[in-house]
Amino acid sequence: MKLLVAAHASELVAFEDDIPGFERLLTGVGKIPAAFALTRALSTGTYDEIVVVGTAGAIDDAVEGGIYDLAAAIQHDVKGLDGTFGEHVSLPARVETGHDGLVIATGDHFVDDADTVRRIRELGASLVDMESYALIWVAQQFDVPIRILRAVSDRAQDGATELWDDVVERCSHDLRAEIRARYGV
Repeated sequence: MKLLVAAHASELVAFEDDIPGFERLLTGVGKIPAAFALTRALSTGTYDEIVVVGTAGAIDDAVEGGIYDLAAAIQHDVKGLDGTFGEHVSLPARVETGHDGLVIATGDHFVDDADTVRRIRELGASLVDMESYALIWVAQQFDVPIRILRAVSDRAQDGATELWDDVVERCSHDLRAEIRARYGV
């Protein structure tokens, strides 16, 4: 059994309630709700793979619209004890999925301005979101493979918040087609 995970109900509008071989988990938005929900699910169920779907903002000009597999995640809203941006005081700076793909920067705020994008891009990320780092970290604690598929919803620049509301349904349909193609369901 696989666990299909999304943060926001809008990201699942194109997905049927019952997909053969998958159970469904809606975590809520942000690192803490995502970590809590996935920890709870993995504590009570057994899964062969976690498959996360959702949206992300693109911060690399080379990244166009589409769906991207994630290779790793970093955090963009933390600082180390020495003040180093992107480093947490006790968590790894980077967590890996084990798949080829892009690096995403996770933080607990919606990135929608050029100055923040510039700072995050310097950390080596191509995308931004609010859950991937936490989900990968939790999956590693339970030793469950994880795949994260992110559909680009915006350019993470001024006005991105309003744009997300308009495109999330299209992203959900694109993600549903990707799951159908990859998993045959």
